[in-house]
Amino acid sequence: MTDMKPRKIAIATSTRADWGLLSPIAHALRTHRSVEVSVIATNMHLDPLRGHTVDEIIADGFTPEACVEMTPSDDTPEAAAEAMGRCLSGMAAALSKISPDEIIILGDRFEMLAVASAATLLRIPIVHIAGGAISEGAVDDNIRHAITKLSSLHLTETERYRQRVISMGEDPQMVVNTGAIGVYNIMNLELMNREELEESVGFILDRDTLIVTMHPATTDDTTPTEISVRQLFDALDRFPELRLLITYPNNDANGSVIISMIDDYASRHADRVHVIPSLGRLRYLSALQFVGAVVGNSSSGIVEVPSAGIPTVNIRPRQNGRMAADSVITCDGDVDSIAEAITTALSDDFRAKAKNTPNPYFKSDTLQLMTDAILGTPVERLKHKKFHD
Repeated sequence: MTDMKPRKIAIATSTRADWGLLSPIAHALRTHRSVEVSVIATNMHLDPLRGHTVDEIIADGFTPEACVEMTPSDDTPEAAAEAMGRCLSGMAAALSKISPDEIIILGDRFEMLAVASAATLLRIPIVHIAGGAISEGAVDDNIRHAITKLSSLHLTETERYRQRVISMGEDPQMVVNTGAIGVYNIMNLELMNREELEESVGFILDRDTLIVTMHPATTDDTTPTEISVRQLFDALDRFPELRLLITYPNNDANGSVIISMIDDYASRHADRVHVIPSLGRLRYLSALQFVGAVVGNSSSGIVEVPSAGIPTVNIRPRQNGRMAADSVITCDGDVDSIAEAITTALSDDFRAKAKNTPNPYFKSDTLQLMTDAILGTPVERLKHKKFHD
């Protein structure tokens, strides 16, 4: 009798954020002797401006099987489309060489649509994590749904999202509500203590510190990016007693505009503002233990932060439509609305509320549900996708 061939599972990752979510899944799958895991890194992982976070993948014990260069030449939509084409070509070559049985894709970024397209043309089944959500203020919303239609197995973050994926014609038996892996990480990762974290970051982290992350709202035609960021900074200036730990945005259209404004703002407020291009999974989740709140428009503020027991100020419109816990304050992007939301978030009553607010993205066994769904679905079934009426 000959040994069975291992199940070859590829994992595509393009940002600091998605690897932080995918890493525990990669580790869990690799513990199975019948599974061979290959990581493919692209986009921001290979960009020195954003921390060259491919090093984090290697530090996690996974040397990428392939690195697909696609960094956009600038942050215009045209450059993103051109970079997406290079990603499609590079991914086709990488997947042809690796020849996996299936590929895992998380989320909704433009480069992941290129990955999904290459996999579809090569007849490699796709496992999609975090479909069914809505984020009306970003082009990611359309991309997420497009990836859903290219995928065979769907691991959603809530039951509402599961039902939404099913409504798009996906087989209910192939759509599993697993909860959010980012929330699982908060509950299960061994976090850094305050002393080692502050030494690593080079900044004081306490209840008078805010983490600020602002991404471009890529479908907002009403307010230019420069004005949105300026209004955020003007609102933050109303709290001179607070320290601000600011991270860079993703490389969406107009991302470089935000980076330039962040650097300028930090240089003018060096006494209370510190900039980190990428905190990475461990430092970010560890910091949530100590800071007062998270401010900006990142999905992490809605999905993961509530399980850390602190408030989120979510600035419209990027995440419009996402389910959110009661510890998330969603506000308009003008100065007064942002300042009012921050004041509420830092009040004693709201902080106490945030400590005990249930998170709709939480399930205690998320990682097990994910690995069971992936390994429990035969590859042959993944290959034969049908529209479900």
